[in-house]
Amino acid sequence: MSACSLADRRCQACEGGVAPLAVTMATDMLRDLPEWTLDGERLEKTFVFRNHYAAMAFVNAVAWVSHRENHHPELTVGYKDVRVRYWTHAIGGLSENDFICAAKLEKLLAI
Repeated sequence: MSACSLADRRCQACEGGVAPLAVTMATDMLRDLPEWTLDGERLEKTFVFRNHYAAMAFVNAVAWVSHRENHHPELTVGYKDVRVRYWTHAIGGLSENDFICAAKLEKLLAI
């Protein structure tokens, strides 16, 4: 599945009761997300910007994507860097929603 096709998908509500993605599936999906890494059961990437203003603009854009998809990452904000970490709390691991949102952020940066 390519990042473009992931970015065009919508997150599905996840209330638990399903298993997290298998490591092989998560690794396959990761191939389409440049510089994203798996940290245990988390999908993460640190984005570095020119300055604090650009970093904060990105944080606001992430908030917009999160609201539209109803899937929210953990954000760690520095002066000009933002670490984004996704995982699906309801299932205690990674779901396709995490990869969909990561792909949407990649597409956002391409604008």
